Amino acid sequence: MSGGIKAWHGAKIAGPPEVGMGLVTGKESPAEMLLIAYGMEEGLGSFYEKMGNDVPDPDAARLFGQLATMDDRHKGVIFELYREYQKDVTSVDELEGRYLSKAMEGGLTTDEFLAANKGSLDTVGDVLNMAMMLEAQALDLYLRYSRRCEEPVTQKVLHQLADEEKAHLAMLGQLRDTY
Repeated sequence: MSGGIKAWHGAKIAGPPEVGMGLVTGKESPAEMLLIAYGMEEGLGSFYEKMGNDVPDPDAARLFGQLATMDDRHKGVIFELYREYQKDVTSVDELEGRYLSKAMEGGLTTDEFLAANKGSLDTVGDVLNMAMMLEAQALDLYLRYSRRCEEPVTQKVLHQLADEEKAHLAMLGQLRDTY
């Protein structure tokens, strides 16, 4: 990311802005929104695990494992936030049975994402670019959700989730510098 936007010569965002918006109505409570977010993290973590088993490059496979671990930590953050609104949930196992989405971060299902990108996930650089793209899409999606949601507390939760995605992007940038 050295040089900022003026140094960027890579891919551009494509696709309609309504991608992923079907997951929310705008009437979600903070707890419901967190369940949607947890499901997206679960979907992305499963994707990373699957790709880690499928990719031929051992360094890329190891990176997919790191990304899956990062998503597990993010699920933990979401779980703690969720407990603030649902005090009756005392374990992750209880939350696991409640999440509301089968999409990955960014709003696509694993199958939809793989159909569009499977051939471009073979090297460490490819994996990092893909991960940064997904995290940026998730950041954007949470901000778009916040504009759709009517309840101020839900908007606040969505901004917290967006901040988490910003932190993920920073970590991925550091990983990219390492590789």
